[in-house]
Amino acid sequence: MTNVARAGGAKAAAITFLGDMLKGLIPVLVARMAGFDARVVATVALAAFVGSICSVFLRFSGGKGVSCLVGIWLAISPLALGIALLVFLGVFAVWRIMSLSSIGAAIALAPAVAATGSPRSYTALAIAMGVLVLWRHRENINRLLAGTEPVVGRA
Repeated sequence: MTNVARAGGAKAAAITFLGDMLKGLIPVLVARMAGFDARVVATVALAAFVGSICSVFLRFSGGKGVSCLVGIWLAISPLALGIALLVFLGVFAVWRIMSLSSIGAAIALAPAVAATGSPRSYTALAIAMGVLVLWRHRENINRLLAGTEPVVGRA
């Protein structure tokens, strides 16, 4: 979504965010409404997430998965998502770096899920998703360490 925002503007980014979020939200909501237990819901969520970052339609490439993660956790635990979003906003308010904010939120998600008393399979899902988000941000992490990662609002 961030790349779309840079190339196509805010409207294109909002449409991309919505589509990516729905990729995670819809399958998880369907699994929950079908009455599946937390392990199955977590498996469906992980499949949706991996599909968003390793799309067969994009030769097993894709985005960083953060927008899809938002949809997944909106369906599973809005409270844990809210905690992670507060971390995202706090990091962004201080440093104005989108990737750093996303990384911070991904790291905060697992403890937030655990703190809300969610089933262990959801905590394991949050850990797995956090690791994958970090892995997908590895180039951003290198730029952060080098001090060359783009800051929002700076040319």
